Amino acid sequence: MTQLTTGVRAGYALGSFTTGAFGTVPGLLLLPYLTDRLAVPAAVAGVLVLAPKAWDVLFNPVAGRISDRAGVRRPFLLRGGIAVAVLFAALFAGPFTGAAGAVYVAAVFLLCATAYAFFQVPYVAMAAELTTDYDERTRLMAWRITVLALAILVSGAGAPAVRDAGGYGLVGVAVGVLILAGTLATYLGTRDAARHVPTAAGLRELVGAVRESRPFRLLLAVFVVQAVGLGTMLAGVDYFARLVLGDQSLQTWLFVGFVGPALVVMPLWQRVGRRRGKRFGLVVASVLFAAAVVGLTASRALPVWGVLALMAVIGVGYAGMQVFPLAMLPDVISAAERRAGSTRAGLFSGVWTAGETLGLALGPGAYGLVLGLGGYVAGTGAAVQPDSAVTAALLGFTALPALLVVLALPLLPREETA
Repeated sequence: MTQLTTGVRAGYALGSFTTGAFGTVPGLLLLPYLTDRLAVPAAVAGVLVLAPKAWDVLFNPVAGRISDRAGVRRPFLLRGGIAVAVLFAALFAGPFTGAAGAVYVAAVFLLCATAYAFFQVPYVAMAAELTTDYDERTRLMAWRITVLALAILVSGAGAPAVRDAGGYGLVGVAVGVLILAGTLATYLGTRDAARHVPTAAGLRELVGAVRESRPFRLLLAVFVVQAVGLGTMLAGVDYFARLVLGDQSLQTWLFVGFVGPALVVMPLWQRVGRRRGKRFGLVVASVLFAAAVVGLTASRALPVWGVLALMAVIGVGYAGMQVFPLAMLPDVISAAERRAGSTRAGLFSGVWTAGETLGLALGPGAYGLVLGLGGYVAGTGAAVQPDSAVTAALLGFTALPALLVVLALPLLPREETA
């Protein structure tokens, strides 16, 4: 199957409401929920956000192998997505505070991350199996990232507003409904998608295949390091708006400026990918992103419109940083499968999503550590923060992610064209 129907493209892309909501809201609100609602010290809170997702580094490849052996992907999407929706609603609805509340959050988040693996891994694996066409894969990923941008915009801008209006418990319910909607949409929308052929290869052979695929390892390394940078920025939005800009309500506008451009620039990045290649597009997007992020270090001297303008430029770069690695991944997987003569999309996707999850989880952990080093004062009230904490909030949101994004670029492999 080469050219996909509009229905299949749309159905697949709508799954990004599930991945976008789950990837955005915990990274955005879980750290401030722990530090400011449950009074957990910032460094400890960062570890609590990281630990459950770090489990996925081990578990996601297992979930991928399970879906490989099952021979179908869609049933996993439905079951995993429903479980994630229910557990997410429980995540912000804990009856405890202090240490007990921290333990509750860590335990429920662990269960939620485990359920999410059974949605995310088969979902990513499907991209390599829906089409073998180089440009069609870019088009499919452009659809997916466009919907992902919309999901991030809705959940990232909406969750803080819901929190301010009705508290964290309402956030869990609202985002759980969004996750459920994305799950049902992609399950129904991909019903005409081709099934993949299961492989009888053993786990040792499959892990060996990952080890033997240098292009996959390099692409994964780039994506993970850049995901840490993105996760750091995501975790810092609340603190950046509140401490650096002095207005927490700007958090929503920062998200609009960051994600909004992705809704309109995808045709541009598709054109770049067709004319100059996906690797070139990723380099350009990353440099653009990093340059604009560095510009934000002057935020305290800039007018609000200047900060939002830089966020819009960051959003253009972010869109490319998402679409090109995901468009390169099916090419790398298909090349490895041709060499091996067996289906390995599930395992490759499991390793990929494990790395992505770890990167996005390390971001809040790194930001929490930076806040801790800066002397951030945790508490349930409006604690007065020292100047060092404000500086830490700024540098963790700007200098650190820019550095990570650029440092990853020399690792980029050459492209697989089929």
